[in-house]
Amino acid sequence: MPYRWPADTVFTALELEVDDRVCPLCGGTMTVCDHRHRRLFTFDGPLQVTSKLVHCPDRNCSGRHQTYSPESETALAMPWWVLGWDVFSWLGHRRFAHAWSVPQLRSELADTYGITLSADALEKYVRRYQGMVAARHQDPAQMAAAYASTKKVILAIDGLQPEKGHETLYVVRELTQKRVWFAEPLISSATAEVGQLLARAKEWAERLGLSVALWLSDKQEAFVSSIAAEFPGVPHRYCSNHFLRDLAKPVLAADSHAKVQLRSKVRGLRAVERDILEEQRASVAAGTAASVPATDNSASTPLPGATSAVATPSSEASTAGQVVLDYCTTIRGILNNDQGGPLHPPGLRMAEALTEVQESLQRNLEAKKGGPWRTTSSACLGVSARV
Repeated sequence: MPYRWPADTVFTALELEVDDRVCPLCGGTMTVCDHRHRRLFTFDGPLQVTSKLVHCPDRNCSGRHQTYSPESETALAMPWWVLGWDVFSWLGHRRFAHAWSVPQLRSELADTYGITLSADALEKYVRRYQGMVAARHQDPAQMAAAYASTKKVILAIDGLQPEKGHETLYVVRELTQKRVWFAEPLISSATAEVGQLLARAKEWAERLGLSVALWLSDKQEAFVSSIAAEFPGVPHRYCSNHFLRDLAKPVLAADSHAKVQLRSKVRGLRAVERDILEEQRASVAAGTAASVPATDNSASTPLPGATSAVATPSSEASTAGQVVLDYCTTIRGILNNDQGGPLHPPGLRMAEALTEVQESLQRNLEAKKGGPWRTTSSACLGVSARV
């Protein structure tokens, strides 16, 4: 569907002509026979492009029905595109190099450059960019240049399944040059289908004159049998990521059990917070009552040298209560932080952090004895006992 330009859009006019007007068949001079108009989004503003089309006017020429376009038109944009190459390149770079989402791309184009496109249109251009990059990546000349100084390669294969029930995308990568050779979605992981991918990888290696020194995978049955059939004698090793993940399963299971035990011991945070908040509210209420003037002027006038019998709220006690609330917030954050892998077990980190909190509480209780801290010492000890 063609793009609908707003009526108030201001375009910059640009006319393009064919550079070489010599007919390639008869050698005559070609003349203008038609004009093609198109509009493009560029970072320099909307562009109105008029391309002058030419053909050979000689009726005796066999190429008189052939129409030629200006060579410079494709330097602005591909046929039927509404985006110039500058916008298209910016779009793909932001999407894949900086991992911008389509809503981010759409907002930036609209706010900064005044280019308004639907999300569907942007997704279409992103897919085109991805197809061009893949084609460029698999270009035989580019591949030969990349592996000109390489004799042996290490290949890896893995399957990526976005959701259960969907096709699995099997990716073959080369690790020495860190290049993705190809990817293909398969409905099933049967040995026959996986074997076709490995046969294709073998063809690529032979075409480039490379020998495969090693295969890496998660050692699915289909991978093991197919690699042994297509690459006899080539070592097949476990992927380090899968190896570490399988090796760490007992560690993660024990760590998960430790997290459950820690959470079962650290309880009652909400009760401690509720007690502190009630004390603070009572203190504020007492201070408000003390500041209200009495109706009896004689009773409200203090004698010279006399002190008020009503206790004012202690700022130090309020500060101590806030410290306890901060401790409770910290402990709750520690209990909720369960992110991490086998190299940084969350249960172990949780135990270390809770130990630091317990030591900090003990240091504060030993440094502050008596005075306003006595009102909140029971709450601190309650938190410390549960850590």
